[in-house]
Amino acid sequence: MSKTTKPEDLQKVLSDYLENYVEDITEDVEDTTDTLTKEAVQELKQTSPRGQGSRSKPYYKGWTRQRGKENRGRYTVKIHNKTNYQLTHLLEFGHATRNGGRTKAIPHIRPLEQKYNKLYEKRITTVIKRRSK
Repeated sequence: MSKTTKPEDLQKVLSDYLENYVEDITEDVEDTTDTLTKEAVQELKQTSPRGQGSRSKPYYKGWTRQRGKENRGRYTVKIHNKTNYQLTHLLEFGHATRNGGRTKAIPHIRPLEQKYNKLYEKRITTVIKRRSK
């Protein structure tokens, strides 16, 4: 048995349907974003360089994620190094030394960023396609 809608109620029915659709998509996007950022942080902890010596807070252990406030329909998550944030640029691109030389760059952030950007796009596309059917 099909559900019928009167013409004067069509606007209300459509707005309710679209509101529910947006809420479902938003929840799925947040879940996907959370799982992927957790995976990315774990992989960054594994692939980050480990230096010699004993620091109280090693560089590779400092990776974490920070959820942003939802602003105008945007949901943001920032991945950053909480303990040694100053080292990220220096390690990723290399830097000058005291004696005039340069250190070797250790690219460990950009490859993961590119990998997870593609993976995120693919997963979000499948979530939206699944919801629209």
